[in-house]
Amino acid sequence: MDRDASEPDLNLNDPPAPYRVLARKYRPASFEDLIGQEPMVKTLSNAFDLGRIHQAYLLTGVRGVGKTTTARILARAFNYELPAQGVNQPTIHMPELGVHCQAIIDSRHVDVIEMDAASHTGIDDVREIIDNARYRPVLARTKVYIIDEVHMLSKQAFNGLLKTLEEPPDHVKFIFATTEIEKVPVTVRSRCQRFDLRRVEADVLVAHLAKICVKEGIAVEAEALALIARVSEGSVRDSLSLLDQAIAHAKGGGLRSEVKAEDLRAMLGLADHARIIDLFEESMKGDVAAALGSLKALYDAGADPARVLGELAEFVHFVTRLKLAPETAKDPAVTEEERRRGGEFAKVLSLPVLSRAWQLLLKGLQEVRDAPRPLAAADMVIVRLAYAADLPTPDEALRRLTQGGPSAPAPARAPAPVAGASRASATVQARVPAPAAPQEPRLTSFQDVVALTAARRDIQLKIALERDVRLVRFEEGSIDFALSPGASPALAQQLARRLQEWTGRRWMVALSSEPGAPSLSEQSEAAAASALHGVQSEPIVRRALALFPGAEIVAIRNCEPQGEAAEASDEVAYADQTFTEDDL
Repeated sequence: MDRDASEPDLNLNDPPAPYRVLARKYRPASFEDLIGQEPMVKTLSNAFDLGRIHQAYLLTGVRGVGKTTTARILARAFNYELPAQGVNQPTIHMPELGVHCQAIIDSRHVDVIEMDAASHTGIDDVREIIDNARYRPVLARTKVYIIDEVHMLSKQAFNGLLKTLEEPPDHVKFIFATTEIEKVPVTVRSRCQRFDLRRVEADVLVAHLAKICVKEGIAVEAEALALIARVSEGSVRDSLSLLDQAIAHAKGGGLRSEVKAEDLRAMLGLADHARIIDLFEESMKGDVAAALGSLKALYDAGADPARVLGELAEFVHFVTRLKLAPETAKDPAVTEEERRRGGEFAKVLSLPVLSRAWQLLLKGLQEVRDAPRPLAAADMVIVRLAYAADLPTPDEALRRLTQGGPSAPAPARAPAPVAGASRASATVQARVPAPAAPQEPRLTSFQDVVALTAARRDIQLKIALERDVRLVRFEEGSIDFALSPGASPALAQQLARRLQEWTGRRWMVALSSEPGAPSLSEQSEAAAASALHGVQSEPIVRRALALFPGAEIVAIRNCEPQGEAAEASDEVAYADQTFTEDDL
C-alpha cells in the first residue's frame, strides 16, 4: 500500500525531543495566564483599550515573578495580527496565536530584539540600538527592544540612550527589566512607565502548582506543595524548578510515585516541621537536655544546623503573628499542625518572651554560619535560648523592683505549653541574684549634673555642659541657662532627656535670655589665670625667671608638707623642674 504523501516521514531512529523544564513549558503566553500581577494587568489592559500606549516600560521585581515573560507578552500585544479575523492593531486580547506570536514566544523574531545588559554593558552596544532604531521593522508593525537586567548598563550607555528613549521613532518601543531598580538612573526611570511586579502569594502559587501537577499526571501531597511555595518565597520560576526536582526525586514521576513532603524535606535538607515545633517547645520550657537531643536527631537526619535555626526563627515569627493577627492561620502554606500548636503557644507566651527568642535566634544564626563547627555553634544557641526562657523580661524585672525590691514576690508568668518546670530552669532561677534597687542620684548643684554625665560616660554632653552652659538658675528639677556663642540650641532638650533617663524624674531645662554666669570652662580658665598672676608676683618666682631668660611657668602645683616637722615652703613647677628658695 502506498503511503499518503501528506504523512510525515517517521524514523524510529530519530532521537526523542529534548525535555523542556516546567518553568519554560508553562511560561505564560498571554496576560490571562500571568498569575499574581492583577494590578499591572488591569493598568495595561485599560491603556491598550484607550490607545494610550507608552513608548517605554520599566519592569522591576524579584527573581522569577515574570518580568521577561511580561516583556514578551507586551511585544506580542504591540504586533498582534490575525488576518482571518481582521485584527491588525495593538491589543492585549489575544485568544489565539497571531502571525508573529510564536516567533516572539520562542525569542526568534527579527523585529523583537532581546539584549542581556549583563553581557552588553557598553556605549557601543547602545549605539548599535540607536542606529538601528531609525529603520522600520522588517516584518512586524513595531520594533521592540527588550533589555534584561538593565541596571548593568554603564553610565555612558545610560546617557547615550536618554535622547532616543525620550523621543523614539513611532515604530519603536522599549521594555526594560531589572531586579535592582535603585541602580537605574532617575533620568531613565522618569522616561518610562514603571511596574513593580509583586511576589506571588502562597495560596495563588499552590493553586498554580496543583494545576500543573494535574496536567503532568503527577500525584503530590498538599503539604509538599505548601512547602514548595514557602521555600520559593513568591518566585514562580523557583517553585517550578523545585517541583521539577521533586518529581525526579520521587522515583519516576508517574502516578505510581507520589511527591511527598517528607521526601521533599530530605531532598532540600530541611527539618521535619513537627520536630522543629518540638524543639521550640523544649527550648521554651527550659529543658536543655531534651532540646539538644532534638537538635542532634535533626542533624543526624540530614538537616543543616543553620536551616534548623532559620526554621525555628520562622516559627517564632509565625507564633508572634498569630498572637497579634490571628487571621495569619488562614495562610495555605501553613500546615494544620502549625496552626494548632502555634495557636497554643500564642496564647501562653508573652510578646517580650517571643521578641527575645527572635533576637537570640537571629544573632545565633549568623554565628552558626560563620562557625567552623556549625552543630556545636547551634548547640550553644539552643542552650542560650533555653536558659533565657525562664529569665524575667525587662518589664518584669522593673516591676519587681518597683513593687518592693528583691523581697517582692515574682509576678506569675504565662505557663509553657507543657506543664512542669525543668531542673535546668530551676538551676537558672537559683543562680540569678536578685537585682538591687537602684538609688536615684541626688543633684544639688550644676556641678553635680556635670559629674553625673562623667559617671555615665557621656563625654560629649559633659564637654558641652562645661563649655557652652552659662548658668542662670539651678533648682533640683529645674535648670535655666544661657548658651555660649556657637553652642547647639538642642543642648537643653538633650540634657532634659538624659536627666529624665538617669534620675527617673522629669526635669525642666530651659534656655534663658539673661546673660548667666560664666561657663565652667571660663571659670576654670579665670582661676588658672588668677593663680598664675599670684605666682608671678612671688619674689622667688621673679628671681627664677630672672636667672633663666625666656623661661615660662608651665604649671602650678600645691605641695603638702611631709610630716609635722617639715617646714612649709612654696614650690614652683618650672620646665619640669622644681625650685625652692634655698636653690636660688
